[in-house]
Formats: sequence, structure tokens, C-alpha cells
Amino acid sequence: MPYRKVQDEFIRKGLRLPHLRLLIALEATGQMSGAASHLSITQPAASRLMAELERIAGTSLYTRHARGVILTRAGALLAEKAHAILRQLNDASQEIGEMVEGVRGHVRIGAVTGPALEIVLPALRELRIAFPEIQISVDIETSDKLAGSLLSRELDFYIGRLPDSLDGRTVRMRRIGPEPVSFVVRSEHPLTRKKAITITQCLPFDWVMQPPNGLMRREVEAYLLENGYPIPARILSTSSLLLTLAIISETNAIAPLARSVAEFYSRRSGLGGNIALLDLTDRLAVSPFSFVFPAGHDLSPAAQRVLAALERRVPAVPAGRA
Repeated sequence: MPYRKVQDEFIRKGLRLPHLRLLIALEATGQMSGAASHLSITQPAASRLMAELERIAGTSLYTRHARGVILTRAGALLAEKAHAILRQLNDASQEIGEMVEGVRGHVRIGAVTGPALEIVLPALRELRIAFPEIQISVDIETSDKLAGSLLSRELDFYIGRLPDSLDGRTVRMRRIGPEPVSFVVRSEHPLTRKKAITITQCLPFDWVMQPPNGLMRREVEAYLLENGYPIPARILSTSSLLLTLAIISETNAIAPLARSVAEFYSRRSGLGGNIALLDLTDRLAVSPFSFVFPAGHDLSPAAQRVLAALERRVPAVPAGRA
């Protein structure tokens, strides 16, 4: 943003806050002696300050009458502006104090979908009540995109994983735990009428998964191969959760999703009301996710409060500050 020269004519002429405070006190008391007493200065000192202020303003700011003084139109206008300036300074003092205490500020966090629903969503409800002046932005993305945003300082921290391409020296991490996987289908799917379903029974159906480089796709395929199963013959690749849910709600396709995501949408009406979790005998989980912070940068007090609220949703996370 280009620099705009501040029009500070009064400041360059010598205007100081004591001038404004005296003018406000003079308006309130109607007496030079009363204004001086309010500022804990002598009456001659108050008279000198007012003389300086009138020189700066270039006009008379008050007139004398039998019972004291009264502000001129110029004096009343300047007093009105002085009130606004001092109120803004008081507001700034309070807001800065709240920022230092961590009850005000802008916190930018990211999360992969599972922790966003399981950890971030309930914490946001708590923070909205406890710290309404903290503004929170949440970015839901894959870990590789979140890591890029973290390194470019667009995020304070994120909940996810460390991409293979990222230099580990650029971040700090705090492990949360593995992410269980559920197989999701439409509620009237033929397999929902069966108990203790095996992956072998799932293979004849179409599958909906992330693109080939996605973490969930890689780990599900690795699990299948390591346990002697073939890769499904028909896979529709998409990174869109909305499209995934739409496809499985209208077809017999199967989608492996983070369990927290699957449970969240299976409880919802509308689109989610047509979704069910299979009773699968195999227990799948993708690699653990963590809190990820930029190395060498401390969190702001507000970000520390947000982190603490998130940690309370994850009892296994060690206590401590980032």
C-alpha cells in the first residue's frame, strides 16, 4: 500500500495531549482554576497551556464572563474532536491490553477434514462464548496445501500431517494420534444388510477415493496390498468431499473416509441422512496427524488460547505451550 502523507498541521505546530485534556477540563468546569485542579497543575500553567493552544489553533477558544469562561464555537469544535481522540486512545489501550492477554486478535488455523469436524468445530463453539473478541479463520485443506500456507505465514498453525516434500527443520510438531478409517455407503446399499463385512465383499463395487497422490488413497491402497487384497478394479478419483458424498448417496459405490467425517455426515439429515457406515471387520487407520507450527515463531497470546481450546478436545495431547 503506498504511503499517504498524514495531514498533521496541529502536531507540527506543537499540539500535545495536555492541550486537549485541558480544553476538555475547561469545557467541563467552566473555570480555569477548576480545569487546572483537574489536571493537577497551577492556574498560571493552565493559562499558558491555553495560550499555546490558541496560538496553534489560530483563533480564540474561550471567552470570559462573570461566572468563569465559556468555549467559543472554535473551542467547542476542537473540544469535540479532543473527546473523540482521547476516546480512541483509551480504546486502543484497552484493545492492546486484550491482545497482550490473548482475549482479542485474529488467529488463522488450518485442518484436514477429520480433525476439523472432531476437534476444531466443538472448540469454536467454546471460543465463541469464552472469547468473542478473538476472530478465527479456519482453512480446511489437504496437508500439503496447509503446509504451504503455514510457511508463507498465512496460518498460525494447522492440524494435519507433514508432507514428504517439506523440510522438517521448518516446522515444529505435536503428535495427536492416528485417524481411523470407515467405509461409507448409501443407507440402502446391499452390504448394509450384512454384519461383519470383509474387504473382499467390498471389492466388486465401485470405489470413490482421493486422487492417486492423496494420503488416504495411498494408505488404503498400501493396506490392501500389504494384506493380500487387490486394488479395486473401478476407482473414481476426486478430492471433493461433497462430490464423494453425492456419488455414494446415489449409487452403490463405496468410499473410505476418516471415521469422524463419516460419523458426522451419517448423523445429518438431507444428504447425510442417506449415508451409512459399513460394519467392517478390518480396522484401518491412516498415519497420525499432529499440531504443526512454524519453527522459530512463537504463537500470539490469542493463538495460544485457541490452541489450548483445541488441546482440550484431544486429551492425549501433552500439556504445554507452543
